[in-house]
Amino acid sequence: MTLLDLWLSRSLPMCLLLQSLVLMALCFPSASMCPKGCICQRDPHLHGINVTCSQSRLKEIPPSLPVDTVLLRLDHNQIGAVPDQTFHGLRLLRELNLSYNAVETLGEAAFSGIEATLQVLDLSHNRITSVHKDAFARLKARVIVDDNPWHCDCALQQAISGMAHNHDAAARVLCRSSEVRDQEGRPFLAVDTDLCNLAKRTTDYAMLVTMFGWFAMVISYVVYYVRQNQEDARRHLEYLKSLPSKPKKPDEADDISTVV
Repeated sequence: MTLLDLWLSRSLPMCLLLQSLVLMALCFPSASMCPKGCICQRDPHLHGINVTCSQSRLKEIPPSLPVDTVLLRLDHNQIGAVPDQTFHGLRLLRELNLSYNAVETLGEAAFSGIEATLQVLDLSHNRITSVHKDAFARLKARVIVDDNPWHCDCALQQAISGMAHNHDAAARVLCRSSEVRDQEGRPFLAVDTDLCNLAKRTTDYAMLVTMFGWFAMVISYVVYYVRQNQEDARRHLEYLKSLPSKPKKPDEADDISTVV
């Protein structure tokens, strides 16, 4: 056996091992990339990773998600908030499931960075009462918002108007509470009042009432001040009148007689 044959016989198994390790690294994400309590599997059709964190008792969104995540399941947890820029690095994300959590509100940049690629966003069965008016403005995804205790106000009306391509989702928004009487329990699209102008009118009315209150207080103070001064002047005049008259001196009387 020549030296070349000996070298090949020893190098070939090592090459095969390295090739296998490379294939495994490509097909299966490393454990360090996958958040604790989640399962990460590479999706050969979508050329990315499916991350499943369902029923993991999570109280917040995992901070270290694989950058090539295409499907993210965070349903049936205890997540209470979606901080701004949370998904900013997930530029391949197509589906995001946040259903059955405890989310109460959504900020302007809650879904920043995934607007172009996201196709499905499930926010059903949460505790969402209010959202920023631009929370869904740039999303092209199908948004599911069923079963949330919505407070129907100006911001929600603006957010819904930005979901023209999600008419079905908007139709499922029910008002748990509202700025308008007798709207509780009714679909939000049934509200035919401009809530933004209503809020403005309410603010203007409150300002008018406040200004009138200040004006009335100033007038009351002026009236009180004038009356108080009049009373003091009257008392002083009565005091002067009550003083005894000063008697004339005898010399002054003689001088007057002489002159006469």
